[in-house]
Amino acid sequence: MNKIKSYFSSIKWIFSVSNRFARVDRNGRSAATSKLATLGICFGVMTLIVVMSVMNGFQMSFIDSILEISSYHVRVSDVEQKDFQKIKDFCEQNKKVVSITPFYEAQSLLTSQRGYESAAVIRAINPDVYKTDAGFRKELKIISGRFDLSKEDSIILGASLARSLGVGVVGKVSLFVLSGGTDVDLFSSDRIFTVTGIFNCGYAEINSSYSFINEESAKKYFGKDAVQVLGIKLTDSSDDMRVINQLETLIPNAKVQSWRDYNKSFFGALRVEKNMLLLLVALIFVVVAINIYNGMRRLVFERKSEIAIFSAIGASTKQIKAIFIMRGFTTGVLGSIVGVILGLLISVNTDFVFNAAASVMYWLQYLVTLIFNPENIQFVQENSSYAIYANIPAKVFFNEVVMIALFGVISPLISCWAASKNVLKLTVAEVLHDE
Repeated sequence: MNKIKSYFSSIKWIFSVSNRFARVDRNGRSAATSKLATLGICFGVMTLIVVMSVMNGFQMSFIDSILEISSYHVRVSDVEQKDFQKIKDFCEQNKKVVSITPFYEAQSLLTSQRGYESAAVIRAINPDVYKTDAGFRKELKIISGRFDLSKEDSIILGASLARSLGVGVVGKVSLFVLSGGTDVDLFSSDRIFTVTGIFNCGYAEINSSYSFINEESAKKYFGKDAVQVLGIKLTDSSDDMRVINQLETLIPNAKVQSWRDYNKSFFGALRVEKNMLLLLVALIFVVVAINIYNGMRRLVFERKSEIAIFSAIGASTKQIKAIFIMRGFTTGVLGSIVGVILGLLISVNTDFVFNAAASVMYWLQYLVTLIFNPENIQFVQENSSYAIYANIPAKVFFNEVVMIALFGVISPLISCWAASKNVLKLTVAEVLHDE
């Protein structure tokens, strides 16, 4: 019990002396140095959280569109007819499975009545998918017409694909060239479809190449050898390997693939881009840490007389070093907490922040032009790129916020630990003699 009291008393003393060193200085510099170091950590944490949140939102708009519309989390193909029910029963009983969607897919060259043509991926799905699959409905936004595949020869086109073909709603397109088995005509002008809707999503490649028809049309045009694929969506995409192992055990002959196998190079490029951006912005902490190290070394030298007195009255070397390490810990914790709060506030309100920044930049440019070049005032316009940034939905991940906050705490802690190694290089007698 006495050891515990002694330990807490020692911590209290170290904390009290550390705070006093930060506030009081003969030259009046310690308080300013401490505040600037805390501000550096604060702005570093805030900037990193905002940048990573905006980058997450930017990347997830691509990834969500790919997973919800194109690749799904798990795909099952080469399934015998007798095994379809097993898979459906497994998905219904598994709480990690959100939905299961059967579909057919083929490659085609679409042509329009105006003579335009474009390559496309033709996916045949159940007409009710748009109602039953919330993720699909969220990512695939109908911008013209409606998602209606109730009629056999109806088709939904991506916005860029429809623009390439020069068609709109109720326009006609032909599946002029169609991949398939030996019973499918490669070239035909009789596969005429009516456009009932045009969609847009967060991934340009899907907008420019994807189209949807119903399953009856697939059975009619894709041939007998068309392979039905089951697209499975999970509550958490990271559970894909566990579900794949269970499905491979249940249906050994089936081909089961993860979303990680699709667009692997694209996902890898996004990951590298994010890591490089994280590394570059994290250099803020390196600069702050170096400044804290230099400031703490100066503080150690300026406090050599107090250090000598503490040593003379019985303070151990570890306790004296702990005074300066505590300063770094306090700086890091305070700066990180404020930085996290500010970073989260900005991340949640990125639309307001970017719109406000656009207004500020516009009026600054307007004022400067009015003063120095008034004849060009009519050409001053608000930067439209801010509006694009404002529409990016920032996404905050808890583990990234924790990692950034730890960076903010550890960098000044290491700096102060390195600076405190110079404590008591001189003897007490030498210090007092200099005084």
